[in-house]
Amino acid sequence: MDNFIYDYFIQPLWNHEGYNVVNTLTYAAIALVAAYLLYRILKGRIRFDEGFIRSVLCFVLLGSTMRVITDAIDSGVFKPVTPFHQWVLQIRIWDYSYLTVTPGIYVVIAAILLVSMAVLYKMKRMEWLGYVALALWLPQFLLLLPFMNYIVYSLPILILAAVPAYLAVKYFKDPILAAIVAGQALDGAATFFIIDVFSAITGKAYFEQHVLSSAIGAIAGTYFAFYLVKIAVAFAAAYILQKEDMDADDRNYVALLLMVMGFAPGLRDMLRMTMGA
Repeated sequence: MDNFIYDYFIQPLWNHEGYNVVNTLTYAAIALVAAYLLYRILKGRIRFDEGFIRSVLCFVLLGSTMRVITDAIDSGVFKPVTPFHQWVLQIRIWDYSYLTVTPGIYVVIAAILLVSMAVLYKMKRMEWLGYVALALWLPQFLLLLPFMNYIVYSLPILILAAVPAYLAVKYFKDPILAAIVAGQALDGAATFFIIDVFSAITGKAYFEQHVLSSAIGAIAGTYFAFYLVKIAVAFAAAYILQKEDMDADDRNYVALLLMVMGFAPGLRDMLRMTMGA
């Protein structure tokens, strides 16, 4: 059993090998159970409306940025250019570890989110939730700014994500459903552009860490196929949610999970690319 855990969970993390079928299915199962239990706890206490969704997506931005600081430190891009950067390197909180990479980073952000929600719920100030996330995010984003030498390359990714998002807005006429497409399109666009285009331009080698997306790219010979698959699946999911006779909170919670699955890796990949990390 020790060898099994080491081979499929510990070694891939420390060797930067990406994911395998075993840990992918395990993490997915844990995530689904956690998402269900969290919903049961919050149901009736929180309204899963547009405001709440925007607030949670601010925490997604926070998590992706924290993850990229770890990438920057691990790759040597992050330098002590200011006393604050020197302090970050010295305290080693953002160093590559179980809590700063997937799946640990999701647990950390979820914990910060839940604590923030609990405090603001008691204060009857849940409308401040998004601002809490942005206040935590801003200093970390400012840490990354000095190293964003490739930020111009984020423009093609944003355009590739914006086009299907715009089409989704026009088709569904629902910002929540359109955001599902936007998140998944961003993830697909970032994967395609970074691996197929950015790597060729800069000579920096990137590879896809996830099992299914890696297989799609390998079979098609280009990650543009993955980009198209992500958009198609997102439109299909949004269409089903629109047609299903569901409670509004149920529908919005499922939509939020689909958004997180797109925006979290998409934002992380794009931010990482801007630094060449």
